[in-house]
Amino acid sequence: MTRFFDILFSLLAIIVLLPFMIPIMIGLKLTGEHDIFYGQERIGKGGKPFKVLKFATMLRNSPNMSGGLYTEKNDPRILPMGRFLRKTKINELPQLLNILSGDMSIIGYRPLVEKEFKEYSPEVKKELAKSRPGLSGIGSIVFRNEEEILQNFNSHEEKDKFYFDVIMPYKGKLEAWYVNHKNVFLYWLLLVMTIEAVIKEHTEWEKLKDIPEPPEEIKRFL
Repeated sequence: MTRFFDILFSLLAIIVLLPFMIPIMIGLKLTGEHDIFYGQERIGKGGKPFKVLKFATMLRNSPNMSGGLYTEKNDPRILPMGRFLRKTKINELPQLLNILSGDMSIIGYRPLVEKEFKEYSPEVKKELAKSRPGLSGIGSIVFRNEEEILQNFNSHEEKDKFYFDVIMPYKGKLEAWYVNHKNVFLYWLLLVMTIEAVIKEHTEWEKLKDIPEPPEEIKRFL
């Protein structure tokens, strides 16, 4: 049933948002490195890789430059339009094509690059393999300010340690929780909570039934 909503919503969204996205595509073509889209290999359903699409917001070679996979507050690798597109999450809109093609869902776990995905426990990876990754989901809602959280640490070593030792294990539990509890009602609830999080920058996700308790190290950030 959720696949029906995925197709319906992605088609409607593409039709409605296309007039809005065309000026963005023109702006990207005329600025920065003139790239409109950025495709990055992520791990999806069944543990298989696929290319996730986004509007280009950073320099092409940014993963191999200083900062790596982390984005700083005033990161010099961000393109002229990139900061606005990332802040508003508009850069994620091309993933509607991923949803339409069946690689993704509107709601699911966020697809990660292989380097990060392999850090999940075998149990979490086994659960995630059962379902499609999503444009949004419980992990995205809880960690909507992930970049800001990591700004609290000065060195890349400190960021790596906190991300892989604290954020990743808890995020994995959240994503596996969604797969285990997945149903049409939860799909709609997380869709509404996603909209709420974008508009209000806050949502009461912690009231969801049986959701894993966050570790003490991260409670003050959420």
